[in-house]
Amino acid sequence: MSTHGPYLAEIAYLMGDPARANMLHALMDGRALTAKELAYIAGVAPQTASGHLARLMAGGLLAVAVQGRHRYYRLAGPEVATALEGLMVLAGSQPSSRRLPSRVGADLSRARTCYDHFAGRLGIGLHDALVAGGHLTVADGGYGLATSGEGVFAALGIDIAQAARSRRASLRPCLDWSERRPHLAGSLAAALACRCFETGWVLRKKDSRAVILTDEGRDALISVLPGFRCDEPDALSPAGVPETAFA
Repeated sequence: MSTHGPYLAEIAYLMGDPARANMLHALMDGRALTAKELAYIAGVAPQTASGHLARLMAGGLLAVAVQGRHRYYRLAGPEVATALEGLMVLAGSQPSSRRLPSRVGADLSRARTCYDHFAGRLGIGLHDALVAGGHLTVADGGYGLATSGEGVFAALGIDIAQAARSRRASLRPCLDWSERRPHLAGSLAAALACRCFETGWVLRKKDSRAVILTDEGRDALISVLPGFRCDEPDALSPAGVPETAFA
């Protein structure tokens, strides 16, 4: 008999409460928030939020950092974000009335953070350009870098050796909940996102996981990844075939 069942049920229970789910979703961009901010996001009283946060910490889903009089909560690690992203893939198959509003959904589908790396069409575009260019190799269920891939990351100003010192996998596929295809996760994917924020190639949107790829960022990425694209999906004909197929 499996010994993982009871703990799996406990984790599912922790994530399944609507208020706690909203808190966890708000922390998916990798940043830390205060209990007051999370209470507002969850739509509950501060005292209720404190109880939820205590349960999430006890379950190993959240970590806390104390700075002065403030306590800042964040996801306990990338594995929590991966689990949440997987649940969002399942949630996306629900009837449209239960999905995110179209405007918010469009922003997140275009470009967003998934914990500390890029997702949406931005993340998919980076993944596909690296694969198409032969810059990635399959290694231990994840990805390794070909010599050309090392050149790509170096050209973007990323210290590959420093990222490799992380205990995490350097590069691995992460199923994208909006696109139903893998984007890149891992320490190098996180380093790439950090570099894009530092240079202003990608900008954060206030109070959202959505991000904006700037024209400068698009040009910088295309210069080293000629196959990169982060565009709107092709319009579908009534038969469900991309309009470009008839051009």
